[in-house]
Amino acid sequence: MGFLNNVLKTMKGYGNEANDAFVDSQGIRIMEQEIRDAEKSQRQANESLTDVMAEQKRLARKVNDLTASITEYGDAISKLLAAGNETLAMETAEKLAELESDLDGNQVVLDSYNEQVKELKAIIKDSSKQRDALKREVLIVKSTEAAQKASVATATQFSGTNSSLRSASASMERIKAKQQKRKDKMKAARELAAESNGGELKNKLTAAGVIGNQNSAASILDRYRK
Repeated sequence: MGFLNNVLKTMKGYGNEANDAFVDSQGIRIMEQEIRDAEKSQRQANESLTDVMAEQKRLARKVNDLTASITEYGDAISKLLAAGNETLAMETAEKLAELESDLDGNQVVLDSYNEQVKELKAIIKDSSKQRDALKREVLIVKSTEAAQKASVATATQFSGTNSSLRSASASMERIKAKQQKRKDKMKAARELAAESNGGELKNKLTAAGVIGNQNSAASILDRYRK
């Protein structure tokens, strides 16, 4: 967020229209910088969370150890009282009192760490969602901007009678027309050659069944029938 604040400060003294134009032209760059700043902050938050969780685990182990010791000393007191050893039972009770006091103090601190870890995890999760949403928004804006620029560029190329693409398109049409003209001329030449050799008449007579292949299987059968 510091980068954005610095940008806004540099714009003081300019009119609203100039400010809007500047922000619009730099919008994507500013947003990308914001994302980088957010990612840096998230890495720092994760490191802090790791430190807090490490202390949380240390305190949890200490609380567990104190709880186990309290149970052990409590059992010992019961056995001493049952044996009639009041003196040692009192001494053990004094130690137990210290352990219980120590446990109470550490439990308060552990509860505080548990709450901090819970809050930090929620903040980091929410921050991650916001950052991902911002990334998607920037990606959509950049993709849309690129597509619109390409569309405008294409439209610009095709606009105007002297545009390069329009000239190239017209040239393509002329080439295709010339190719078609050559095909038509070659077809006409073949037709004329066939007519000059009597080929057209022969094709007509063959189609009428007057002349044809005398060595066909049908012709051979007709000969033998006769």
